[in-house]
Amino acid sequence: MKLIYDVGDKPKLTKLLVFSLQQLLAIITATIVVPVIVNGALAGSGLDPVLDSAAALVGAGFGTLTYLLFTKFKSPVFLGSSFAFISPLIGACAFGYFGVLIGAAFAAAVYVLIAVAVKFAGTKWINKLMPPVVIGPTVALIGLSLAGNAIGDLSVQSGGPLAGTYNLVAIFIGIFTFFVIVFCSCKGNKTMKLIPFVIGILCGYALAGFFSIFGYACNVDYLKIINFQSLIDNFSPVRVQSFLNYPDFTFLHAHTNNVLTGAGVANIALLYIPVSFVVFAEHIADHKNISSIIEKDLLVDPGLHRTLLGDGIGSFVGAVFGGVPNTTYGESIGCVAITKNASVVSIMGAACMAIVLAFISPVIAFINTIPSCVMGGVCLSLYGFIAVSGLNMIKNVDLGESKNLFTVSSILIAGVGGLSLQFGLATQGKAIVTITSIATALIIGILVNLLFSKKGENADTDTVGDSAASGNAAAARDVADAEAAETSEEAVVVDETSAEETVEEEKKDEE
Repeated sequence: MKLIYDVGDKPKLTKLLVFSLQQLLAIITATIVVPVIVNGALAGSGLDPVLDSAAALVGAGFGTLTYLLFTKFKSPVFLGSSFAFISPLIGACAFGYFGVLIGAAFAAAVYVLIAVAVKFAGTKWINKLMPPVVIGPTVALIGLSLAGNAIGDLSVQSGGPLAGTYNLVAIFIGIFTFFVIVFCSCKGNKTMKLIPFVIGILCGYALAGFFSIFGYACNVDYLKIINFQSLIDNFSPVRVQSFLNYPDFTFLHAHTNNVLTGAGVANIALLYIPVSFVVFAEHIADHKNISSIIEKDLLVDPGLHRTLLGDGIGSFVGAVFGGVPNTTYGESIGCVAITKNASVVSIMGAACMAIVLAFISPVIAFINTIPSCVMGGVCLSLYGFIAVSGLNMIKNVDLGESKNLFTVSSILIAGVGGLSLQFGLATQGKAIVTITSIATALIIGILVNLLFSKKGENADTDTVGDSAASGNAAAARDVADAEAAETSEEAVVVDETSAEETVEEEKKDEE
């Protein structure tokens, strides 16, 4: 893939601000919705809410900056709130700030330990466990598993008494947003191709606003697509906090909820550690994916141990502010792939922008009014591109071979079918440990591939880009050989010509 901006490129300031905003818009919905889900689950439990969406945004910003530092600014990925930790968060919130912070520390410790193991043992074992035939469909599965979320957002309205219900107007707006993004990416000029999501969201919001104005003016509930309540609340009444306000950081809840005991710490460990291994698998998949996009193997440079440290420590830093452990975002990777802008400076700008905007009340209020159908249209392209990126990884895999066919098919069916593993029952019938469908599918795929591979078959499944490098080297050797052969032929022709000329000269001398 030919990038417009490579990893080390630095766009002009005006362009950088727009690129950074686009990255932020791509990840912001998922980042701020995790605290909403957790607080919703805690409603009625008698526990004080610990998480805040704006604080989670600040945590994601600082977490991303930490990740960029550890990866030496070579990996253009944004870190946002991890959905995998929702269940552990619900349990840890019972112990307030210290509960979620200790949980994040356990998650970070898992990453650090794996990073140390990778540093000394290398990455060959990972490439053997997860060659393209395994990692490709797993990446595709990440996109496919999010399809339901995209369509769910696409098909419901956000405002009025019918909020959350199926709405054809919302579907029309979401599809319109999607086609604007496609048009900008395929037929737009260079600037439009770089910011298709910004243009798509603005156009989608404008169309949703058009219908909503008529809906509220004429009291037609079906046309009330946008919920303007957050803007109304922000300026009712107008005060200093209407313009500048600090987020409700997690550490402000240090003394709420239950007392943290040794048993509580052990329970938090059981909640967080198994999930951390699951997220590690997704970490590998995400970095294989972004490596194929930028055509540089991040598992080699800066190295898997650095990406793991950046993800783990960055996740902990994010939890200090927002309570939510972070993870690399497929939405961010999809944004890089579609816009062909891999500038890590844009990611850094998005992180700084996330931190700053979290303190500007009108911006947060406005972002909260973006209807879900518009973001559904955005995610329709983002999640689809993640799925296609994974399938692209297996384009050179021989699916005519039974082992490869069963590996790919088992991963896709187990994942799309939602096969998860739950161990133990806690209160309210919720599992203590849950291995997600993506992780379960990955485990099945690894087992199928390893058990039925011939000896030495995976010897050529090195890191991403090695095959391409080998292919380029082979092609270069072929070209060199061809040129050498051509040169030899030319030399022969020259020699023959010289010989003929010599014979003619000798004949003339004899005459």
